[in-house]
Amino acid sequence: MRHYGKLALLVAVALVMGYPLLWLISSSFKPESLIFTEPGLIPDQFTLSNYIEGWNKLGLPFGAFLLNSVIICLLAIVGNLFSCSLAAYAFARLKFPFSKFAFALMLATLMLPFHVTILPQYIVFQRLGVVNTIVPLVLPKFFAVDAFMVFLLVQFIRGIPRDLDQAAEMDGCNRYQIFWYIIFPVCRPALVLVAIFTFLWTWNDFFAQLIYLGSLENYTAPLALNLFIDATSGESAWGMLFAMSVITLLPLFVLFMLFQRQIAEGIATTGLKG
Repeated sequence: MRHYGKLALLVAVALVMGYPLLWLISSSFKPESLIFTEPGLIPDQFTLSNYIEGWNKLGLPFGAFLLNSVIICLLAIVGNLFSCSLAAYAFARLKFPFSKFAFALMLATLMLPFHVTILPQYIVFQRLGVVNTIVPLVLPKFFAVDAFMVFLLVQFIRGIPRDLDQAAEMDGCNRYQIFWYIIFPVCRPALVLVAIFTFLWTWNDFFAQLIYLGSLENYTAPLALNLFIDATSGESAWGMLFAMSVITLLPLFVLFMLFQRQIAEGIATTGLKG
């Protein structure tokens, strides 16, 4: 009996948590005049006009904005996997002066709000002449700026037996070969988690993309969605906004469905190791 009670509670919580998403999907298929007047989740009048009109509403196909987001996300994933894994290997395996202090300093950046550093970063990229390109959004990823990702990988690498390193050294491997042939393949669960987190955070990023991207052709999906809202006249295209929001959420949903086992495995292993 207790089992059914817990199950009912979980179902109730799931419905409460999922109601906004269900309302969003339902509203995307309603005529705009009925979105805020029709209370039910099942539309009385079903229409696809929000999707058809919203796709080309902004002057460019919405697919162009999705493509920009995909390109930025893929480059960010490559940068984080490359730089964060190297930094984590150095912190976890190599001995160098002030290594503990450097690691503590890296962790301290987790408590530093992004908004504090955005102004000096913008000035640097402006002087380099790369504002209004994807460079400011992608280039830092190749320098291990995501301290959380480095910390996650450090915790995982510390759980790998050092006997593997010693055996590789006896076979004549140097530090780079040990990293590439031993550490990097073993870190696959943590690396998958880093890639997924990087994709999620980059895909949903709005503030940094708003700061650095100024032309419509460079806009990403979050910036394009913001264009459907007109705060001055109050004539926002809510139906189109909801429709394009559903399309923007689809890659995240597919990603979670495909890699939910790897996400759970990565969280479990990185949480137990270290």
